[in-house]
Amino acid sequence: MGDEFRAISPFDVDGNPFRMLDKDWMLITAGDMGSFNMMTASWGGFGILWDKPVAYCVIRPQRHTYTFMEKASRFTLSFFTEEHREALNICGSMSGRNVDKVKESGLTPVAGKPGGVYFVQARLVMECTKIYFNDIDPRNFLDPGIAGNYPKKDYHRLYVGEIKECLVRG
Repeated sequence: MGDEFRAISPFDVDGNPFRMLDKDWMLITAGDMGSFNMMTASWGGFGILWDKPVAYCVIRPQRHTYTFMEKASRFTLSFFTEEHREALNICGSMSGRNVDKVKESGLTPVAGKPGGVYFVQARLVMECTKIYFNDIDPRNFLDPGIAGNYPKKDYHRLYVGEIKECLVRG
């Protein structure tokens, strides 16, 4: 299972990162095959930091995935084709505290080499090792409009992960 993926360099990822995040969305998954949770996200980014290829994502503290992310040393970002939009909707609108997201979404989890979890249906997977985190501090908002994203004052935690493996279908 998962044998249909091949490893590539993060520098060879095909696709517009803005479209990938804002329009296509991704699943952030933390934990291992024994216990994990995933959530749909459209905020994040990719780049070079500290001479490493990195991905970053943000998670609000009330999300079930937050608990898994806090415990895990690794996380995965999985990207899908449009045919899996409903699965992404399910993973973004239902809490893993209340439902079995794997069962509801129809996605098939697979263990990554270093212990992370990704999904057989993904077209692209980034397996990341956490290297930094920081809580969003509203005192640092230079654009006052940003505060409108936080009516409950539930500020995200930012996670930066070094991309250790990049997998593509085919």
